[in-house]
Amino acid sequence: MKTGSHRKIDTSQLAVTRRTFTAGVGAAGLLAASAPFQIGRAQGAALKVGVLLPRSGVQAGIGQDCQRGVEIAPAILKGLGLPDLAIMNADTESNVEVARSRAERLIGEGAQLLVGAFDSGQSTAIAQVAEQKGIPFVINIAAAPPITEQGYKFVFRNFPTAPMILGDAFANQKEIFEAAGVAPKSVVFMHVNDTFGTAMQKGIAGIMPKFNMPYQITETIAYDLAARDLSVEVAKAKAANAEALLLVSRLNDAMLLTRELVKQRWTPMGVLSMGPGWYEDQYLKTLGKLADGPISFVPWYDPNKPLSKQLEAALAKAHPDVNLNTNHIYTFEALLIAADAYKRAGSADPKGLADAIRTTDITNNVSIGPGIKFDAKGQNATLKNAAIQNRGGKLVTVAPKAAANAKAEWPMSAYDKRG
Repeated sequence: MKTGSHRKIDTSQLAVTRRTFTAGVGAAGLLAASAPFQIGRAQGAALKVGVLLPRSGVQAGIGQDCQRGVEIAPAILKGLGLPDLAIMNADTESNVEVARSRAERLIGEGAQLLVGAFDSGQSTAIAQVAEQKGIPFVINIAAAPPITEQGYKFVFRNFPTAPMILGDAFANQKEIFEAAGVAPKSVVFMHVNDTFGTAMQKGIAGIMPKFNMPYQITETIAYDLAARDLSVEVAKAKAANAEALLLVSRLNDAMLLTRELVKQRWTPMGVLSMGPGWYEDQYLKTLGKLADGPISFVPWYDPNKPLSKQLEAALAKAHPDVNLNTNHIYTFEALLIAADAYKRAGSADPKGLADAIRTTDITNNVSIGPGIKFDAKGQNATLKNAAIQNRGGKLVTVAPKAAANAKAEWPMSAYDKRG
């Protein structure tokens, strides 16, 4: 990527300790490549935007994927007539405390607005720093409800909360079951025990009864995000004799779970994921035919919107082998919100920027729903979600019907019949 004549400031190594030195050395190549750069037009003062993502650690794959949403933004934002953004990248190392310290350091280095951080725990820590410092923070991806329930004045989230994701997930599941004429009567719920997974687990009890689902949850199994062996958990799920799996996962554990399903010769009626992992490109490429079948109920993009087509074309040009997904969509929209607010505010004054974000009304956007605007809590409450299925290394939308481009393959084909 061209960075022009702007001086690069290495903010990746913001706090070096004996504990972080080894990880820092390992990530040096990536972080050098993602050093701060300017996007947008060359003329005029650029808004300094600190982008915090887990570019190393257990969530590195997803953090690096989010970064692609940053990289493909320049031409699109320029075409929309929006002002410059000078990006200051920082690696959270998939760690809450590192996210907090690097947010503080970015602000100290002159960041005028923060974006991040994919993970709910890390985003919660950044939100606390942003509110304390009076610096606007636009969350790209993070679903834990409490983040926008604190009365913050400088924190804004253009991403569905866990209850929003759950509500749409159950509605879209019923649509798929009805279309296929078959539904599971029992499921095992497996979830990662991080902030997002725990929030989703708590939300199910209150939301699922409202949808009169055809199945009952016979077992709930939590596991650690950093687990390297999930054989016991899968064996327990299999022993429950449930017909399908309901999951809240991340990338690494999604791959571990799939391998264990194959190893233990168990193909449930379906894998129903309410979060990331199962639709990631790395999952699709690593597992090949074994990746086909899972249906993810996630925040997604509306393929019929003109800006969606621009974003998809830009990603295809920059990364021909990468599918447009949630990580790119919402990271791009976070920058869209920042640039739009900066243009309307006319300055980088933190309070003025926050006021401008508060009055955001963007209808030319990418995500599903009427557009981007925030309620009194700083939440975009109008977002909608989709059901997407892995199909031959690609992702097809199977619900809701208005946005679907394929019919769901349900039940899922057996792992041992795929060649």
